[in-house]
Amino acid sequence: MGYSPFEVRDVLSDRQSVGLFGRCPIPRTVNIESHTSRREAFLDVAQQLIQTKGYEQMSIQDVLDELEVSRGAFYHYFASKVALLEAVVERIVVTAMTAVMPVVEDPNLPATEKLMRLFSDIARWKTERKALMLALLRVWYSDDNALVRDKLRREMLTYLTQPLARIIEQGRAEGAFSAASPDSARVIVTLLQGAQDLAGELFFAREAGQIEFAEVRGRLSAFTEAFERVLGVAPGTLTIVDESTLIEWYG
Repeated sequence: MGYSPFEVRDVLSDRQSVGLFGRCPIPRTVNIESHTSRREAFLDVAQQLIQTKGYEQMSIQDVLDELEVSRGAFYHYFASKVALLEAVVERIVVTAMTAVMPVVEDPNLPATEKLMRLFSDIARWKTERKALMLALLRVWYSDDNALVRDKLRREMLTYLTQPLARIIEQGRAEGAFSAASPDSARVIVTLLQGAQDLAGELFFAREAGQIEFAEVRGRLSAFTEAFERVLGVAPGTLTIVDESTLIEWYG
């Protein structure tokens, strides 16, 4: 089987050198930067195909054809199509969190504003990538992808809990929040996961014409009330999902 130029360096670097006097394997060195860039190329193509074709319709062969590489090159980085999807999801979460971290680290923002900005900026980031988010949303509700849903939940806990803990601690120092439990941030993330699950269900119900916009707003507002109770702030203090975002997704 021939190799494309994209794979030649992989093949050469994977082979062990043989000494002049018998077999003297030389440890293979890995070019981390090159390895990462090639893996990113797979993720770029997979993400684009998920958005344009749909995950269920996308095949590993589609990815290989786009990159003009062999199946062996794919399995060097990913054990399966599901593993590729999990990597795409992880990269999306990391990219989104990287985009909103300046808000968390801004020393001039009070905690209450930081919290609302964090959620609104995440919502805005998703809205700017609405086609991709919708493609992934349809994946979540497939029983075959339960493991991917679980991975997304773990990723959210990993990347959101610490920034939220920092904001909550700041809010307590400012006298804005009365939440005392060390697990308050984790509770907030769990509530956020529930809100996202409901948001997805409501999107499909709204798409099918089964519910009105006012009902969507009312049902999602219950999570804002829950956030306020966990943090110990007065009702109406927080705006977790603004009207423009609701209209964009459900209007």
